[in-house]
Amino acid sequence: MDSSPGTYIIVMRSGQEASLQIRSWGRIELRRGWYIYVGSAFGPGGIRARVSRHFREDKAKHWHIDDITALARPQSAWFSVESQRLEHTWATVCQQSDEFTAVRGFGCSDCTCYSHLFFAGKEPSLGQFTDKTGSDVQIWRPERDV
Repeated sequence: MDSSPGTYIIVMRSGQEASLQIRSWGRIELRRGWYIYVGSAFGPGGIRARVSRHFREDKAKHWHIDDITALARPQSAWFSVESQRLEHTWATVCQQSDEFTAVRGFGCSDCTCYSHLFFAGKEPSLGQFTDKTGSDVQIWRPERDV
């Protein structure tokens, strides 16, 4: 995976239902199915550093998404190394898609997006996503079984 700056989506699978208190953010009712989280990585280490962190099990809980990845295991990452920040555009595309249900207010305390976390009953399609966004998106899967 590239260490350039860019935008990413973490594709996660939840095999269980759970009620989670996400620190000060609030409560989420985690469902069986698929979740995607839209983020950006324009700091040191770029996409590689940020996505690798999301996939680690032994990490300090820094962001709200860390509470989700403890139960909804990351399966793959979709990413773009375009220099333009695409995070908000991608979140808007997901919000407007029939494929996803937004988790209102999650991951977007620093922007005007409705959400950066979305639920899907079936595995999301990278092809459908790239068709809707027009972005050049690559996929990364870890070498280990997740």
